[in-house]
Amino acid sequence: MTHPCTGVILSGGLNTRFNGQNKAFVHVGQRRILDRLYDIFSDLFAEVILVTNHPLQFIDWDLTIVTDIFSVRSSLTGIHAGLFYMQNPFAFFSACDTPFLKRELVKSLVEQIENNTDIIMPETAAGFEPLCAIYSKRCLKQAEQHLKENKFKIQWAFRGHRIKYIPESVLLQKDPELISFFNINTPEDLVRAEELIAMNKAY
Repeated sequence: MTHPCTGVILSGGLNTRFNGQNKAFVHVGQRRILDRLYDIFSDLFAEVILVTNHPLQFIDWDLTIVTDIFSVRSSLTGIHAGLFYMQNPFAFFSACDTPFLKRELVKSLVEQIENNTDIIMPETAAGFEPLCAIYSKRCLKQAEQHLKENKFKIQWAFRGHRIKYIPESVLLQKDPELISFFNINTPEDLVRAEELIAMNKAY
């Protein structure tokens, strides 16, 4: 890779719709979601960070485990922690509930990194994908300021930064079903994931 890049997995949600079960350990197609993500991250990134408030649950994985610096539960809090601890100038961030993230799509996003870009953001017909995106270390200060002001919207936090939007037409070349952005929030989503596997639309 042209630019050193860290991989960051966010596992800080409350998981209330899964009765408190950590979605990273949910099985999809007989494999835990975290195992699926770890295979991709360990292959692409020399530094892999996992942000969690339950670090002892993850000691079996060969990665750097960190916790949120701010106590407020939000995705921006996790992004801030990843930005704070990462050793490289850029990092790819993913939530822990995306079982079908495609290696080819992640690699293509990393290849879009340029020194004069702060954020690489996928954009589909459904909207922006801030939890499947690349952020520069330069985003840290502004993220911290927004958290101090109790402003938690990711896209508001990074206004003014140099953002390169990756259009759906480009994303489709690496992920024709855009299945990388499928995430599991509810038990119904888990049923749908198994259906996609059964129909050979995912694996």
